[in-house]
Amino acid sequence: MMDELELLKKDWQKREVNLPRLSYEQIYQMIWKKSSSLVRWIFYISIIEFLLPHLLYLLPSFREGLSYDFARKLGINSWLIALTVVQYAVAFFFIFQFYRRYREISVLDNAQQLIKRIFRTRRTVKHYVIFCLVMILTVFLVFIVGMALDENLVTTLNLDAQSKDVDPAQLKWMMIGVMAGAGIVFTALMGGIYFLLYGLLTRKLMHNYKELKRIEA
Repeated sequence: MMDELELLKKDWQKREVNLPRLSYEQIYQMIWKKSSSLVRWIFYISIIEFLLPHLLYLLPSFREGLSYDFARKLGINSWLIALTVVQYAVAFFFIFQFYRRYREISVLDNAQQLIKRIFRTRRTVKHYVIFCLVMILTVFLVFIVGMALDENLVTTLNLDAQSKDVDPAQLKWMMIGVMAGAGIVFTALMGGIYFLLYGLLTRKLMHNYKELKRIEA
């Protein structure tokens, strides 16, 4: 048995000698290219995500399905316009930051700097996703507050004909509950989409980060 084990070990050692050995520089170049590609995709996805709702708005069926009367009747148009301005400004800021991260990583030739840039990119993506989810919740919250402050919500939304046998106050709070539930579900859904879009890319970046830390140790 020992002779057979020794033969197997010797055979494996011979094979190991013939296997290609990657140098530190080759490993770094592989990680650098992968990281640069991942950050480039983060940048592209952020642009697509920003433009897609605006492209959908060009479709007549989609445009007709949107109703701004609800917000106007509740008197929250000014709040929504302010939120839209903030959303656009911050979205442009983050898209520019993703572009900067891509440009920074694409010209690096130092492992320590690459480690810092990967960490900074992951942190930027995390902040961007949090901001997007907070904005979604804030929009729903503005609608909920507008509905709660409207003392004649049922009349405002012309629901008298359909709600003759229902207490207006009860119907009002039922609608607020439905809006709150829709806000939670939609935010969770968008959180899942962001996790798929950005989570997979940032996990791969984290893997690269750990590999760099390992070869630098």
